[in-house]
Amino acid sequence: MKYKKTLFIAYAAMIAAIYVILTSIFAPFGFGEIQVRVAEALTILPAFTSAAIPGLFIGCLIGNILGGAILPDIIFGSLATLIGAVFVFLLRRKNKYVLPLAPVLSNSLIIPFILRFGYGVNLPIPFLMLSIGIGEILSCGVLGMLLYNALSKYRHTLFRF
Repeated sequence: MKYKKTLFIAYAAMIAAIYVILTSIFAPFGFGEIQVRVAEALTILPAFTSAAIPGLFIGCLIGNILGGAILPDIIFGSLATLIGAVFVFLLRRKNKYVLPLAPVLSNSLIIPFILRFGYGVNLPIPFLMLSIGIGEILSCGVLGMLLYNALSKYRHTLFRF
């Protein structure tokens, strides 16, 4: 039992670290009114392990802090990733092509309000939803599904709990 708990924490920590690293490396593309956050491709990982849920949340939280985000972005942006991750976990036994919809929708609905009211971006909310949605489709839908397909081959050896 202790082994599984340790493995869970280790997986969550590794996922958080990878999220932070990807957010830092691709920071010029991951913040602003038009963004493609490459690290969001990792939101597909709850389909394999529940450890990805806290890992993604903590990784996004730290990535936003290190990226210089304002407090509402740190809180609500991280919650958007958490919501997406939880729904990916809940949908993991459904059609694999449905999985990216959860983070795409959660971020497309939450992040535009942060940009508008937190950062004062003077663009219409529907336009911001569209731009964030396109970025999320690229990161979660394209990159996330590439990651999903690559990891699916190792599902039973990598993710044993």
